Amino acid sequence: MGNILGIVGRPNVGKSTLFNKLTESREAIVEETSGVTRDRHYGQSNWNGVKFLVIDTGGYVIGSDDIFEEEIRKQVDLAINESDVIAFLVDIMDGVMPMDEDVANLLRKSKKKVILVANKVDNHQRAQQAHDFYQLGLGEVFCISSINGSGTGDLLDAIVSAFPEKTTEDEVEHEIPWYAVIGRPNVGKSSFINALIGVDRNIVTPIAGTTRDTINTRYSSFGFDFMFVDTAGLRKKAKVTENIEFYSVMRSIRAIEKSDVCLLMLDAKEGIEGQDLNIFHLAEKNHKGIVIIVNKWDLVEKESNTHLEFEKKIREKIAPFNDVPIIFTSVLTKQRIFKALELAHKVYKNKSTKITTSKLNDLFLPLIEATPPPTGSRGKYIKFKYVTQLPTNFPAFAFFCNFPSEVKESYRRFLENKLRENFDFEGVPIEVYFRQK
Repeated sequence: MGNILGIVGRPNVGKSTLFNKLTESREAIVEETSGVTRDRHYGQSNWNGVKFLVIDTGGYVIGSDDIFEEEIRKQVDLAINESDVIAFLVDIMDGVMPMDEDVANLLRKSKKKVILVANKVDNHQRAQQAHDFYQLGLGEVFCISSINGSGTGDLLDAIVSAFPEKTTEDEVEHEIPWYAVIGRPNVGKSSFINALIGVDRNIVTPIAGTTRDTINTRYSSFGFDFMFVDTAGLRKKAKVTENIEFYSVMRSIRAIEKSDVCLLMLDAKEGIEGQDLNIFHLAEKNHKGIVIIVNKWDLVEKESNTHLEFEKKIREKIAPFNDVPIIFTSVLTKQRIFKALELAHKVYKNKSTKITTSKLNDLFLPLIEATPPPTGSRGKYIKFKYVTQLPTNFPAFAFFCNFPSEVKESYRRFLENKLRENFDFEGVPIEVYFRQK
């Protein structure tokens, strides 16, 4: 199970900027106005080979219907409950504010590792002001500038060293496959599992968010044997009124990380939305097998090519990783729900595919010679020596060449497409690495 870093603090101290820096993305909107971050943002970071999940807890608008201080407390409470390490961000330009002291009081009572981070420190004079934050009683203050990245290396060293050591249970592979049923609330995840196992194992109501926690169910019928994980629905923050929903989101993320294959369920009446794509990319980044299930298909008015058009729109939105099985079902009528299981099992086997080095070289060396990569930025000719599959729990391939840093992203895509054309990796993210030889 992966480690989680929660970023907490007052609005407008730079949490989203730090999130973007750590995840090397621009997923979180950055604006000089408090309360801009309404959706929860989740991203992966990797420091010296240690991967972890980063959560930007966001802020709230002063004067809105939200009770400001109460909501901040909820964020911190939830981050304490589910994160492994807390990065408490403060603003060096504002100094110690009363709300910083309130958050620090909550953090001191927790048993989690808290790292105090003073942001916007971009000169020596401001670094001297960081001593004021020792009065918060949280130990060493790490001075950074999240905009230009100054000081983030030392911060990441501290974060990674603070993560708890992995237990044997975390590292062991499952004896049977684990399938996580994921998606937004009220798309039919619990009903899907109940229809398959034939009993009302999980509570089902028309109210979004009924499933608060992850529920594991062993399924052993019709030649299948695997563990079902029914995750609580992931919702946009604007629609969340109970803090337990955010707790459910974090539990869902852990279920995704723990699973082998994710069954992403969509609502046929609503199509694929932004939150669906966030969930999809989260599963993709975690190298999980993916099957897309379009539920409530019986409620859609259909013409001759309706499902083909619907499928085309989905593949366009999930590109470039669109080699994913898509099935249209109705949990209510049990239409094609067992076919969805067959696809999940197929994707699981695809994820475990191993290809011999000789077979890979027999295929790719003539292919690369016939279609060589463009010359590097310095006009250097790139020559590939050999290719091999890496011993990872997902399909990853290393192409050894003389100038690995000169190989362009377009050629990486070309090689990945050739892998998919020649071997069945449907529903499985592939990693292609270039290494020095």
